[in-house]
Amino acid sequence: MKILITGANGLLGHELASVLKDHSLILLSHSQLDISYSDSVNKEIDSHSPDIIINSAAYTQVDLCESNYDLAFASNATGPKNLAIKCKQLNIPLIHISTDYVFEGNLEKNSPLEETDKLGPKTVYGKTKLEGEKLVMENCDKYFILRTAWLYGEGKNFVKTMIGLSKKNKELKVVNDQVGCPTYAKDLAKAIKEIIDKKSEKYGIYHVTNKGEVSWYEFAKKIFEIKKIEIKVNPCTSEEFPRPAPRPHYSVLNNQKWINAGFTPLRNYEEALKEYLESLKDE
Repeated sequence: MKILITGANGLLGHELASVLKDHSLILLSHSQLDISYSDSVNKEIDSHSPDIIINSAAYTQVDLCESNYDLAFASNATGPKNLAIKCKQLNIPLIHISTDYVFEGNLEKNSPLEETDKLGPKTVYGKTKLEGEKLVMENCDKYFILRTAWLYGEGKNFVKTMIGLSKKNKELKVVNDQVGCPTYAKDLAKAIKEIIDKKSEKYGIYHVTNKGEVSWYEFAKKIFEIKKIEIKVNPCTSEEFPRPAPRPHYSVLNNQKWINAGFTPLRNYEEALKEYLESLKDE
């Protein structure tokens, strides 16, 4: 199958290129295809005639989105719309990656969020990603919108940041009032491969994350435990680390719809984290 992947240089794009290597891949970085320009989208897709498109391109710098609304909207909303329109024209599926930030993220909500739960993003990032979801649904008949969270893998991410900080500090403060699902990009890529290999037509919105829920503080402690790094980790509140964009306090995603559709549930986050850390032997 011929698969076109946008945002191919990104964290997920890197894993998709590896996991889907038994297919014919068209890997396009942002510099090769800016999806916010419809003319470029049409020209590039027409030149390759893919059987399916995976959109992993997005403006994901959450804090910078707050002061760059137009850029965030172009990447996270207009871009997916352009891809959706083209996919409908060609009658091919679009797999679009979304985020837990489309929810309100209130700590009072302490049961995993379902696809039908109330939406209410509080950040520019979340608002533009939600608009992207809507525009995909409005302009494409064959779509999979996969909401994921706390993604780590190739490139800059929380896990590498914690390891780096442990080399310079004897103790760290990590927020303990933000709870979510750490997700290994390789596992998300494998989930996407399952959709493609099954030639599934069970279109819709799905939550796809590794199993388990933790706070950033608990996640950091688990990283150091697995890596056998001795460092004191102190819990703190989000207020102690003010950021331009407020983070969701609770954004654990319920994956039951994914399982009910016949797809394989992702493994526990601890198992995935161990594998990832094993790949970082030199760090």
